[in-house]
Amino acid sequence: MKIQTSMWCIHTTSFSFPQHLELWMLNSPSLHLAFSSCLIMALTIISVLDRDKMKKAIDEVTCWIAAAEEEETMILQDLSGIQMFEVQLVLRRALKNVWTQPLGDNEVIVKKVSPQHRWLLENSSHDSCQKELILMSARGFTNLFQALVKAKKPLVGHNMLMDLLHLHDKFYKPLPESYEEFKRNIHSLFPVLIDTKTVTKSIWKKYPLPRVSNLLEVYEALCSNLNPTDPTCPVIVLASDCSRYAEKKSPHEAGYDAFLCGSVLLKVAHLLLCRSTGVAAEADPSFSEYLGALVKYLNKVHFIRGGVSSINFSGVDAPCRRSPLLVVCVQGWRGLNERHIYQELKALCRFDVKRLSENQFILLSSKFKHARLALRDYKDHPNLQISLYRHWRHSPHVNCLLQVSSIVALWSLLAFILGGAPCHSV
Repeated sequence: MKIQTSMWCIHTTSFSFPQHLELWMLNSPSLHLAFSSCLIMALTIISVLDRDKMKKAIDEVTCWIAAAEEEETMILQDLSGIQMFEVQLVLRRALKNVWTQPLGDNEVIVKKVSPQHRWLLENSSHDSCQKELILMSARGFTNLFQALVKAKKPLVGHNMLMDLLHLHDKFYKPLPESYEEFKRNIHSLFPVLIDTKTVTKSIWKKYPLPRVSNLLEVYEALCSNLNPTDPTCPVIVLASDCSRYAEKKSPHEAGYDAFLCGSVLLKVAHLLLCRSTGVAAEADPSFSEYLGALVKYLNKVHFIRGGVSSINFSGVDAPCRRSPLLVVCVQGWRGLNERHIYQELKALCRFDVKRLSENQFILLSSKFKHARLALRDYKDHPNLQISLYRHWRHSPHVNCLLQVSSIVALWSLLAFILGGAPCHSV
């Protein structure tokens, strides 16, 4: 994603080849025929959703070719992505006297040819249906992932830990058992990470801006009159094919979220640059200057509900400081579940809730003050008794072990008493 106004629009497909299979096929000329057959089978399977469009295209060509003369052409329209390859492969396999070529982004031109001409075209190095091009198209997002890794440019995201986990697992390697190995791998793939969640959460209290909870709200706050701007603040102009974002909000749409994330990064970096110099920034600051203002936040990715506020992918994490676990004991209030407990406490503060036993729930907050508030306000509640969680007191496993141990000890004592009584002979 460029920090300027242009953005990459990514279209992915559920069809992809494992990387080892791609290398195997590309390095084994004797497997070309098997590869072609397997590819057509795979493409036929994935085309179920688009079979109406495919059937229409094949019917058009079948009706046309019967009366067409050699070198005559027709155009198939409204094709996209992998369909451009799929329709060509199916037509070439079914009809020995046709040739196909892509025409633009969503059209295919079909030409009636002689068998001799067809053979020459098939052996041409300019054939658009060569296996390398088909693999490149079928791999989808893998191509973009490898482009990002190769570029070694700053990777920007908002609350991006889950995105990094997904990228590692699906497009690099299965997630390792070791946390440190995961950090090393990500840092090797993306040497510079910028999480706008980490940056905005750190600086938010320094400016008179409202409390917000998501990326769209952060963007709107920075664009509001509450943000102290100056004439040198960067102006973000949408590209022509993204102009609809100026009129309609589209949260969770990839292109729109990329626009929000890049905008938030620029506006926050500008605030930090002005704050560090104490005066308005010079006209048209360069991105390297903005990156310098962000240096203390580089490679620190926000960690939700953790003992640390962020994970440092290029160094040692800050010491863990976790708020204490709380336990809720329910009395005289039947049928409560995690959602009921969450809604009950929501007005006071936000907790993660997990059932511990039939009438007990564990609470976890990222803030110490929330734990203190809950302990104070529910001290005398008639139905919910909140206290600090003690493993040896509240753990079901410990309680079960103690119960079993007490039963075994009781039986042992009884056996000792009864077995140790003196025997009287008659």
